[in-house]
Parts: sequence; structure tokens; C-alpha cells
Amino acid sequence: MSDQTTPAAPAHDTTVLPIIAAVALCHMLNDLMQSVIPAIYPLLKGELALSFGQIGLVTFVFQGTASVLQPVVGLYTDRRPLPFSLVFGMGLTLSGLVVLAHAHSFPMLLVAVALVGCGSSVFHPDSSRIARLAAGRRPGFAQSFFQVGGNAGSALGPLLAAFIVVPFGQISVQWFALVALAGMAVLFGVGRWYGSEGRARMTAARNRPRGPGFPRPVVRRALLVLIALTFSKFVYMGAYSSYFTFYLIEHFGLSVAGAQISLFLFLAAVAFGTIIGGPIGDRIGRKRVIWVSILGVAPIALLIPHVGLAATVALSALAGLILASAFPAIVVFAQDLMPEKVGMVAGLFFGLAFGMGALGAAAIGMIADATSITYVFGLISVLPLIGGLAVFLPDVRR
Repeated sequence: MSDQTTPAAPAHDTTVLPIIAAVALCHMLNDLMQSVIPAIYPLLKGELALSFGQIGLVTFVFQGTASVLQPVVGLYTDRRPLPFSLVFGMGLTLSGLVVLAHAHSFPMLLVAVALVGCGSSVFHPDSSRIARLAAGRRPGFAQSFFQVGGNAGSALGPLLAAFIVVPFGQISVQWFALVALAGMAVLFGVGRWYGSEGRARMTAARNRPRGPGFPRPVVRRALLVLIALTFSKFVYMGAYSSYFTFYLIEHFGLSVAGAQISLFLFLAAVAFGTIIGGPIGDRIGRKRVIWVSILGVAPIALLIPHVGLAATVALSALAGLILASAFPAIVVFAQDLMPEKVGMVAGLFFGLAFGMGALGAAAIGMIADATSITYVFGLISVLPLIGGLAVFLPDVRR
């Protein structure tokens, strides 16, 4: 009998599931609060007499604030980690919700959503980095777990809005501040771990021997392709998040509550799709996941504008499920290309996700004002065809 045993994995390569679960839970709480904003657009449109263009501007300010600040926050905290920055970010979201509950003018509404956007800009880069640090050798799994928390929150937001905000009015938004307080309590514990073991893992990762890496032209080309794919995904998804309820109400005569439940089904499917994207990428390669998840949804997207209500809800959920599996793979793929800047990369792509969704929502709102919301949903159906650019990505599997 041999006396040799399999060496244990280094401590820094182990997966710390409680920390991943904690940041995923807080991602759920964070995105739940954020998703209340587009979910109550029909209510705000009526109470503040907003046009579709103004709704697009609200989304632009909300998501654009996060888009601009996230890469900056990520780059800064790559160099100077701030263990309790997540608590501060959740506090900004809390403040934004309180202002939103009492916003009775369009400028105050913009201030409220800007505060929520600032909270998101602090939360996403650092929480994504913590998930990566706690992942060990399972970064795809950790990124999916982390992101599915956000998608679950995005799905629950419209559902809670339908049963809380719609019956009790805009003032009831302030009750969601209690969710922010719960998140701050959990993130305080995460910050303590990040300040001790998390920093040790960062140091170990920086000191680990690396291969030669990819040439800069390859990295630049791959990042441009990933940005194009992110544009395709999030403009398409942003149209659903902001306008799917209006489309169902206008095109099929559905009630506001029924439209919000349909939005919940779409976002729940997105959450499930996010679960599978990262782990599959760990096994078969992230390039294949990206290729299939974006280009593969194109036939479904092209069919949706031409079917009935039941088929629209079902096919939209299927499209969301397939398309959502791409983003965990995109983020980890980009981090593999630039392993020394995982926070900046996470901030860049989460920022792009918010920014492109914001610009897309603003443009879609203006087009809808000039044409119709039904026309817009026919227009966006071609966006998943951009997924064909994935053929130009290098293979980053080691």
C-alpha cells in the first residue's frame, strides 16, 4: 500500500460558500429594491403625468449613474480595498428609496433614482470581487451564484410592487428601506471577512505564478467583442425590464397587475438561466456558453412579436432563460483575460450592463413616443443576432 496521499488544496483555493451565499443574498436584496423602480413606472406615469420619453430619462439617470461610477469604484478598490464600502453603498440605496417614496415632482424623482444608482455603483464591483475571492477554483459557479441572487431580486421586485406599491401607492416604497437595513447588517459581517481573509486571498492571488497571458491586441479585440455582446444582451433585456408591462397592456389589453406578474415570470426565468451559465462555463468553456446563449436566442426573439399572449409570455421567459446564461460567462471570461484587475473588470461590465440598458431604454422610450411600443418590440428582436461575433473570442481555458 502506498503512503502517498493527495495533497489538500491550498487554503486560498478553497470555496467559502457562506461568503458567496451572503453576497448573493445581498445582491438579491439590492436588485429587489432597484427593480421596484421600473416595476412602478405605470404608477409613476399616471401620478406624475410622465411621457415615455421621461420614463426613458428616469431609466437613463438611474442606470447611467451606476454605469459611469462602477468601473471607477472597481479600479479604486482594486488598489485600495475598502472592507465596509458595501455597507455604505446599501445605505445610499436606502436613502434613494425614502426620497422616491416622497417624490412628487420629476426632478425629485431623478434625484431619488440617482441615489439608488450610486448605491448600485458601489455594491456591484466590490461584491463581485468578494465572490471571486471566495470562489477558490470555482469562479464560474461563484459568479453564477452571485448573479442569480441579483436576478432573483429583480424578479421579486415587480411581484412585490404588484402586491404592495400598486394597492397602497407611491408612499409604500419607503417600506423597502427595511430591506436595505437587513442588507447592511449582512454586509457588515461580509466586510469583516473581507478585511481579514479576503485581503490575504488577494495577496496570494497577486503572488501566484502566471503564464505569459494573452497579447494586448488579442485582449483588446476580445474586450470589444464582449462589449458588443453585452450591448446586445442588455439593450434587449432593458427593453423588457422597462417596457414589457406597457407592451402587454397596449398590445393585449392586459391589466397592470397581470402585466407585472408576466414580468415576474420573465425575470424568474432570467434568474434560472443565470444559475446554469457559470457552472456550465467552468466545465465546457465560457466561449461556448456565450456563443450559444446569445446567438441561440435569436430565432425565439424574432418569433415573439408575431404570436399571441400566452405564447408571448412563454417565449419571452424562454428567451430570458437562454440569454441570461451569458453574463456570468462574460464577466469571468473578461476576468480571465485580465486577472490582475478583477474589480475593475467587474465594474466595467456591470457598468456597461447598466449604461447600455439605460441608453437603450432612453432611445426605446423616444422611439415608442414617435411610433408605438408594439413597433419597438419588433425592432429589438434582431439584437441577439449580434451573438455571432462570439466566434472572434480566444479560448481562455487553462
